[in-house]
Amino acid sequence: MKSASLRLRMPGRFSRFVRDRRGVSAVEFAMLLPLMVTLFLGSVEISQGVGIDRKVTLTTRTVADLSSQVSSINNADMTNILNASTSVMSPYAISTLKITVSCITIDSSGNAKITWSDTRNGTTRSVGSSVTLPSALAVPSTSLIWSEVSYGYTPTIGKVISGTLNLADQIYMRPRLSDTITRTAS
Repeated sequence: MKSASLRLRMPGRFSRFVRDRRGVSAVEFAMLLPLMVTLFLGSVEISQGVGIDRKVTLTTRTVADLSSQVSSINNADMTNILNASTSVMSPYAISTLKITVSCITIDSSGNAKITWSDTRNGTTRSVGSSVTLPSALAVPSTSLIWSEVSYGYTPTIGKVISGTLNLADQIYMRPRLSDTITRTAS
């Protein structure tokens, strides 16, 4: 008798359960939450990466600009230029920032060679080594300042997916006050 009464009540309870809409919002929220969190964190990572890439470009320009404004650079001047250019990266950490500034001299035959090179956390270019320039910049009997900056960006959350990204930029500038910029030790 009890089992017959239970069978009669079950369809009623089941149909009430099916009609009940109180938990639908919670289920939908639980399904969409991972997607929404992923989109939010992804947009934060992308905007931070774009910001750092912009700072790399500004740092590259700053190094070349400061170096091309003089006719002679000594050790103290170069230290000041490299230190000032790292300030451009603020508020981002500079531990993975590499800056190299070089002077390229182009002889009367159009051959480009490194005259001097300095760096911060990077590798200097070998003095006398040949450089391949874009044809528009290879003007005989001139010189150029070559600024190269790279930054190892490790996303906070996406590092598992992408690892460290190397953001880099370079720029060439002509000296402003003289035909070439000499590098002295004093």
